[in-house]
Amino acid sequence: MSQLSCCVTGVPLKKGRSLMDWIRLTKSGKDLSGLRGRLIEVTEEELAKHNKKDDCWVCIRGLVYNVSPYMEYHPGGEDELMRAAGTDGTDLFDQVHRWVNYESMLKECLIGRMAAKPVAAAKENLEEKKRLNGMLPKSQISETLAKDNTPSYDWFQTESSVTVAIYTKQKDLDSELVIVDYQDGSLRAEIVIKENSYLLHYELSYAIQEDIQVRIAEKVGKIEIILKKKDSIAWKSLGHPLENHNSFISHRDTGSFYRKCQLISKTDVTHDTKLFCLMLPPSSHLQVPLGQHIYLKQTIAGTEIVKPYTPVSGSLPSDFPDPCHPYNKYIYFMIKIYPSGLFTPQLDHLQIGDYVSVSSPEGNFKKSQLQAIEDLFLLAAGTGFTPMVKLLNYALTNITSLRKVKLLFFNKTEGDILWRSQLEQLAFNDQRFEVEFILSEPHCGWSGQQGRISSTLLSDCVKRSQDGSNVLICICGPAPFTELGMRLLQDLNYSKEELHSFTA
Repeated sequence: MSQLSCCVTGVPLKKGRSLMDWIRLTKSGKDLSGLRGRLIEVTEEELAKHNKKDDCWVCIRGLVYNVSPYMEYHPGGEDELMRAAGTDGTDLFDQVHRWVNYESMLKECLIGRMAAKPVAAAKENLEEKKRLNGMLPKSQISETLAKDNTPSYDWFQTESSVTVAIYTKQKDLDSELVIVDYQDGSLRAEIVIKENSYLLHYELSYAIQEDIQVRIAEKVGKIEIILKKKDSIAWKSLGHPLENHNSFISHRDTGSFYRKCQLISKTDVTHDTKLFCLMLPPSSHLQVPLGQHIYLKQTIAGTEIVKPYTPVSGSLPSDFPDPCHPYNKYIYFMIKIYPSGLFTPQLDHLQIGDYVSVSSPEGNFKKSQLQAIEDLFLLAAGTGFTPMVKLLNYALTNITSLRKVKLLFFNKTEGDILWRSQLEQLAFNDQRFEVEFILSEPHCGWSGQQGRISSTLLSDCVKRSQDGSNVLICICGPAPFTELGMRLLQDLNYSKEELHSFTA
């Protein structure tokens, strides 16, 4: 079983312990760190002493926080926080909710920074010690990898342009894994290669025009970034290297990077769900790989809040026209608006032309999971349909071995079904595709399937087209739906390699 991102099932919070209540508390002036604004250096020995609910310190990426005041506000529950009590919780944090902007959420709880280890400690076996600050020790990157496969770069110029060439030393480079941004005078390029990222990060010598161009020779793994000069000046250097420039490190350690995207359109899909179209800035090159998600960031009551969303296509592969523009500059999101929520009402109040911060993509779904499959089953509940949209598009268009795609779409009522007419049209146009709508609270006259996910329903609806056919089953929805579905499918003897859950 693989996952797009880890998820902890939420626990009921007491009244007055919502995210908005926590934000109000951080603005109240109360001493949440317990140090009255002082910052201290914390040794590992000192950190380990603070391991109780009423005295709980946690280290995340080298910064130490007193999380005791946050215990009752944590959606994952107190026990989940206590797993990191008195320790470096970076790995656990990354596994559970790396997308959370902890620096903003916990800034009033900051104790200080971890103290540097004594020099003698460097002689110890670092591989056997817990990673500190979330950084990968150099010893974990093999010398062969560093010498033979580390990407390199060069640059050259003409009177009107500067070209940065990156040599990834990778054949069949996936163009979706190349991300380039020009912001505030700095150029940042990230190339994801398996589990690592190569970063090029420069403050440029001179100003350039906003519309950068990126050319990718996938077969040989070469990338060219063409920058148009604002002035016809001969550059003596590309600029000044910035943080992590020319590094080849674990992708998890690169940190989040955001660019501001403009809201182009907002259209109703159902009574409570809308399709948002965001336009990337001309100074950004970004595509969201199949099965991956991004984070949207908004500032609410002075605190940065982020939420994960999986982009969708502008439409399904049928006669429906794309409602906006070419895919490479536009990103679509199908988002359910919760009136009593904190994040989505603010998103819904955005006007056309307003901006939203969008992160780089994350996730571990691989296109290779679709290679040679013959049967693809998609189990979606509500807006858990969103990862399935691009999967449908890609599978029906690119997988030549595909015999059958079946979508089991779980909703409460008919009015909740997303893109119903498009799905029915697609099933009519392509005989390989079948959709079954399953309602838990149908109105009178509903003739389709009724109920919730169950062993009986799955055994009836999820069947290989032939004995021994290669199958992949993807599932996405609320955590209880996904967890139950995975257990039931395993009970029906589907292997872990045949299952993929999208959870966030």
